[in-house]
This record gives sequence, structure tokens and C-alpha cells, in this order.
Amino acid sequence: MKTEKEKMLAGELYNALDPELTQERIHTRLLLKALNESPEDQPERRTRVLQELIPNSGKGFWMQPPFFCDYGYNIILGDNVFFNFNCVVLDVMTVTIGSRTLFGPNVQIYAATHPINWSERASGLEYAKPVTIGEDVWIGGSVVICPGVTIGDRSVIGAGSVVTRDIPDDVFAAGNPCKVIRKLTESETNESARQVE
Repeated sequence: MKTEKEKMLAGELYNALDPELTQERIHTRLLLKALNESPEDQPERRTRVLQELIPNSGKGFWMQPPFFCDYGYNIILGDNVFFNFNCVVLDVMTVTIGSRTLFGPNVQIYAATHPINWSERASGLEYAKPVTIGEDVWIGGSVVICPGVTIGDRSVIGAGSVVTRDIPDDVFAAGNPCKVIRKLTESETNESARQVE
């Protein structure tokens, strides 16, 4: 029989109030408190907390606190990922983010979701869908990324967008719901590549 954590990670309905999951969230909250209260003039301390909070992160990862997440260990980051102030990642399932991807302030990434059926929802069960964001992506401020979404490499998501469906590579997309506005030109994608080298 699967544990509630195994169900959660498999994208099945699970009980978030399970004692094991509750204890893991408490541990994460304590790390977040340490991160969010870390002084700006103590970057080594902040780096140590980040390494424990998000162990699956590449080189050069940085965030500007405050930051919030559910577990941390379900966040998988490439190299040189940056989060600006006040970002939230509900990582009850894997959230994978490619190298050199940038997040503006107040970005929210939701892997967590709830059943549409009211009786299932009322039972307290929930589930999750993975989120994948490619390399060299720029996510504007206050963007919301919904469960199960994939955003392609080098794409740009305009500020304030609500991303409810997949976005392909090399596009500018914006709106609520977010939709492709235009394909990025070859010079824009090449310029982006030069800027991050």
C-alpha cells in the first residue's frame, strides 16, 4: 500500500495532513524562516540555507527573499536560475526549471491542485501535476503558472499573465489566459543567447 507521500509524488489523490508530509512542511517552513530573515550582508549563510532547502539546484542559483515553497526537494533547477522578491512555488510534485531562467517578483508556480468534484474536494484530498519551464526563459512579474504546464526554451511570459496551458519554444506570450502573441525573431533569440554567455 502506498504512503501518502508516494501518492503525492505519483500525481494521485492524497491526504496533505498525513503526519510525514506535515513534518516535512514544518521543516521547510523553518528553513524558509531562516532564508527570509537572513541578512543581506551574510550571503554565505543564505547560500547554506538554500542548499538545504533546494538540494536539487545547479550552480549559481540565487533568489531574493522572501521566497515560499511547500517542500523544496521537488524543485529541480539548472544553473544560474534567479528568483526575484516574493516568489511562491507549490512543489507538491516536481517543478523543473532550466538553466539561466529568470523570474520577476511575485511569480507563483502551482504544481498543487484540487479535484473539480466537490465531494472529493470536501474529503480533504488533493493532487498535483508537474510543471516544466525550459532554459533561458524570462517570466515577468506577477505571473501565475498553473499545474501541469510546460513552458518552452527561450520563451518570454509577459507580466501579470496566467499560464493555463503549454507554451512552445521561442515565443512571447501574455494575457489571462496566457496565449502566444508572436514568435520571437531569430535576432531576438540569438541576442538572448549572447546576453547570458
